[in-house]
Amino acid sequence: MLAILDVVLLALQLYTYVIVGAAIFSWLYAFNVVNPRNQFVAMIGNALHQMTEPLLRPIRRLLPSMGGLDLSPIVLLLGIFLLQQIIVRYLYPAALF
Repeated sequence: MLAILDVVLLALQLYTYVIVGAAIFSWLYAFNVVNPRNQFVAMIGNALHQMTEPLLRPIRRLLPSMGGLDLSPIVLLLGIFLLQQIIVRYLYPAALF
């Protein structure tokens, strides 16, 4: 049981990095730091979008419009951090017995 919880925690941590990477990439794309016509850049952007959009889209529908500011990655990260703490504080000690 502990091994499964460790794998879940690792997957959540890796997804956290993907969310942060997608946010940074969107800033680089918005400020024209990266060339959007480059095939490699487009491939990375598409992969990050496909990995994060299924969880960010429902959050975007629930959040009110903030103009050009997208707070959905922050809300998703807070949810992931909450889930990690629940696993560490409640499920992990219960699995020891």
